[in-house]
Amino acid sequence: MDYRYSDYTVDQLREEVGRLKEKAQKAEQFGNISEVAINERKMQMAIAYMMNPGDFKPHEVYELKGDPGYKFKINYINGVFAWGHRVNLLDEAHEKEEALPISLLGDKIEAS
Repeated sequence: MDYRYSDYTVDQLREEVGRLKEKAQKAEQFGNISEVAINERKMQMAIAYMMNPGDFKPHEVYELKGDPGYKFKINYINGVFAWGHRVNLLDEAHEKEEALPISLLGDKIEAS
């Protein structure tokens, strides 16, 4: 029977992250890049469910993990997803709104 990450306990989520990390490492050893990417995305989702969405606020800007050329400005939070816009180094926001798991957000960037 399949379970949703929202049904997992924190301990189960930690175990799942460990399993997924192991699967990603094995896939990398075999050169299966697409499987590595799939397992890394699943890990990010599981990690998001271990985080507190209340730590992230609308209209604030956060670093974007794994993409140093962009920041992320949150419009709103829905579950473990932050909806908003990527902002480039020139402070230009992408036109298209997108949803990212909160686990992809780094430190809050203070307004200068």
